[in-house]
Amino acid sequence: MPGLSGFHHVKLPVADLDRSRDWYATVLGLHVEIEFVEDGRLQGLALADASGRSRLALRLDPVRAQALAGFDVVALEVPERDDIKTWQARLDDLGQPHGGIVTGHKGGSVLVGLHDPDGIEIRLYAP
Repeated sequence: MPGLSGFHHVKLPVADLDRSRDWYATVLGLHVEIEFVEDGRLQGLALADASGRSRLALRLDPVRAQALAGFDVVALEVPERDDIKTWQARLDDLGQPHGGIVTGHKGGSVLVGLHDPDGIEIRLYAP
């Protein structure tokens, strides 16, 4: 059987693309790689981190975004456990509410309770 090498991207529904673009850029440092325009209207965005290895796609879909509010759809990996504390300080500096750092199921560090503008929880995880 052929193998898999990881995720190419995760797609999240959002109610407002401009608001979400600003949040993901400001809070997580992601930049827009691609804008998806359909019938002359912006319908989605492909975002990536500076390395281009971590990608999220945002799709305009207010109904699904509302349905996912409060659910932790994705945990973004952070290279080192000490980096979780750096992220916590960054979020505090930005005034972004979060639930603090907890221990993951295999002893890793997880920053929980960070929510995007639609209330979808984005976790940061260091193995």
